Amino acid sequence: MVQRFEEGDEARRLDLCRCVIANCQLIPFLLFTDEASFTRDGINNNHNSHRWSDKNPRAIVERNFQHLFSVNVWCGVIDNQLIWPAVLPNRLTGRAYVDFLQNELPLLLEEIPLAKRMGMIFQHDGAPAHYSRLLTHHLNLTFPERWIGLSGHVQWTPRSPDFSPLDFCLWGWMKSEVYKEKVSTGEELVARIMNNAALIKQEHQDDLRRATLTIAKRVEKCIEVDGGIF
Repeated sequence: MVQRFEEGDEARRLDLCRCVIANCQLIPFLLFTDEASFTRDGINNNHNSHRWSDKNPRAIVERNFQHLFSVNVWCGVIDNQLIWPAVLPNRLTGRAYVDFLQNELPLLLEEIPLAKRMGMIFQHDGAPAHYSRLLTHHLNLTFPERWIGLSGHVQWTPRSPDFSPLDFCLWGWMKSEVYKEKVSTGEELVARIMNNAALIKQEHQDDLRRATLTIAKRVEKCIEVDGGIF
């Protein structure tokens, strides 16, 4: 399964790829960011699920439809470092997102070496909360000509999760650990997310670096297929 493109997407992907190729030495300074929803239901992969029996086994998969809860989690990855997760409103508005970037993100970035912070390039996708006028003004002041987004100095391409290590690596990795056992409460869900993030930060820095460095190879492959699926 891949993301369906719309007209013009391939051309925009090629523009981004060529920009990355021309500045590949800056990949270790790229702060990739994203939000993901964690729900009580978790994830169920039925593709490789088979049950064999002489009679109908009537296998049951429980779904928690009556008592639902979800958590909207922000994360960042730069080089080999996971930026500590933050819980954002489930219905994220442009104002709430700007408040987070102004008041919480600077504290989360304090663990990044100062030299890297001074040259940091901020990236986010085209979610509705990510392109308000107030947000564009803030990013232009905080990361002048050093941010990637719909209105950024470099345009992020829609429908391109194959270029973000959070999409093609971190979220699936984190959710597979968080949902190893059923979750009963929202507080338990948040606790598992934070515990898993702590484990990744301590023991999997090499894996994060491999995920971010593969961006250079991914954009090369995308150019080979004229901006299509590679």
